Amino acid sequence: MEADREEGYEEWRALFAGFLPGRDIRWWNDPDVDPESVRYVFCFDPEPGRLGSFPNLQLICAASVGVERIVADPSWSRSIPLVRMGCEETAAQMADFVAWACLSAHRNLPRILKARETRTWDKFLPSTAVAGKRVSILGLGSLGAAAAAMLTSIGFATAGWSRSPKELSGVRSFAGEEELDTLLQQTDILVCLLPGTPETMGILNAERLAQLPAGASVINVARAGHVVLPDLIAALDSGHLASVFLDVFDREPLPADSPLWSHPKIVVTSHLASTASRRSRARYASDVITAFEWGDALPNRYKPEAGY
Repeated sequence: MEADREEGYEEWRALFAGFLPGRDIRWWNDPDVDPESVRYVFCFDPEPGRLGSFPNLQLICAASVGVERIVADPSWSRSIPLVRMGCEETAAQMADFVAWACLSAHRNLPRILKARETRTWDKFLPSTAVAGKRVSILGLGSLGAAAAAMLTSIGFATAGWSRSPKELSGVRSFAGEEELDTLLQQTDILVCLLPGTPETMGILNAERLAQLPAGASVINVARAGHVVLPDLIAALDSGHLASVFLDVFDREPLPADSPLWSHPKIVVTSHLASTASRRSRARYASDVITAFEWGDALPNRYKPEAGY
């Protein structure tokens, strides 16, 4: 087990021991660990070559939804199953955050914050309900589906885009490259929840952003690389976009001197959209190990051919 911090190991160990009684739970930097005895690994950011140091490894459980850092280990054999984190708390937190960001975009939070900063009594906000406000989600995996359900329940007119068509109650489905521009042209608030693959990196560039109606907002809670940042800022500065909410960045923590902090139309959050508790993640990983041992299908298994 790769603990997120050495001081957190004992809590992780106790949680896994409770869910998997009788197992030998070890921090993988423990010098007494015999690499040949390791069957399962729970990790987030293994150093290159580390996974290959366990010759009898049978299963890898990721501590997060994103697995780019694990996949980047050249010693990982693709024959060893890799399962992405998929606990219900992760999806619930993401749905809550996306709902907050969409409501904040709808009510123009950047302008509210500016009025507070300048101590200006700015009664610009119309009293409009969300009914009919068009929100589109790029990516309809477990997180995107949870966010779509939440937004639909609030009253947003919700649509989603994915590689293949999806059937979600109350959500219009768009799929494939040929339908992306059509979706964008019918979007007031765009939420990016795509997986991080070579095909999706840079997908929100100047050409795509121009397809959004004037006054639209963009929310990125997926990967920083999905957005071409200079193009995004240019769309804001030209007045084409009303606001942007960013929770992910190329450099984290975001440097204090980054101009993103002070841009009047950008709301910066510190990669906090969804951080499930250790208990929830340990329970999920333990359930995955149990399913593997029983020969059951593994949920959220990483597909190398798809990139997620």
